[in-house]
Amino acid sequence: MAKPSIQFIKGTDEQTIPDVKLTKSRDGTNGVATFIFEEPSVFDSSSELGDITGFYMIDEEGVLQSADVIAKFINGKPAKVEAKYIMRSSKEWDRFMRFMERYSNHNGLQFIKK
Repeated sequence: MAKPSIQFIKGTDEQTIPDVKLTKSRDGTNGVATFIFEEPSVFDSSSELGDITGFYMIDEEGVLQSADVIAKFINGKPAKVEAKYIMRSSKEWDRFMRFMERYSNHNGLQFIKK
């Protein structure tokens, strides 16, 4: 059973736990998950491992991925990474939620509805 993880460079787990914001359409047909990583560890290892190649959520069911990744810099230094994962069906939403449940349980996270 694969440990649920997030990666920006394939084969290198991101150590920073993100803030995750979810939105879902009223009819439940689509949604967006926005991940914000403050001072992510990928910046520590990217010089020796290469550039960010995407956003990968990996668990026992496989890989969910997105190319919608933005690095934010402050005074020329990397400060945070924002990644978006778009779900275009209720099936994709359900699959994402199964990943998040595993990832949350593994990392001791909790869901807070705002």
